[in-house]
Amino acid sequence: MEAKEVAEASAPRGRRPLVLLLQVTTLVLVAGLLALLVWRLVVRDNGSQFVSAIAAGKRPLAPGFTLPVISSETRYWPAGLHGAVADGDVSLSQLRGHPVVINFWASWCGPCRDEAPALAAAARRYASRVVFLGIDHEDLTSDARRFLRRTHAPYVSVRDGNDDVYTAYGLTGTPETYFLDARGRAVAHSAGPVDRATLVLGVRSILPR
Repeated sequence: MEAKEVAEASAPRGRRPLVLLLQVTTLVLVAGLLALLVWRLVVRDNGSQFVSAIAAGKRPLAPGFTLPVISSETRYWPAGLHGAVADGDVSLSQLRGHPVVINFWASWCGPCRDEAPALAAAARRYASRVVFLGIDHEDLTSDARRFLRRTHAPYVSVRDGNDDVYTAYGLTGTPETYFLDARGRAVAHSAGPVDRATLVLGVRSILPR
């Protein structure tokens, strides 16, 4: 009899179900981790394809999301959207029918601080015509809110707590900005900090003609 068989035969019968349960649990956990890894790779690939489609002028539909609000500043949003933050979340689908500028940022991001005045000015310039929405990621909510107060961001910001939206949009860093038309299609994309000229061009590309 081999050593393994001897050990199993000598093990108390009461322990065998427990050992089997532990083995099954381990297999389930490993399978779950592998499935998560495959899912993340697929989502990341989809994000890359999304960015490539924008660059090719294909106007792909922007990935949907529902994220918790960390700043409910709706002063410059269209009047009909002021109630969208009432339940503490904002969904991209709620903004359909309006051009949207989505800016991904983080409080620890130096270029995000640099571009903040241009974004604030654009949000005021296009008040009630364009929805500006900030998406914060890899951040503490307290730090994010301090950043928003310091930069006087005059629009709603939400938090991507697990980076799912960041990945779905194919980001490679912060800041990055996306320009969506009223049908929810991504018309333009800017990687890196935006300036006034970039924002004007981007917004013009999504305004109704």
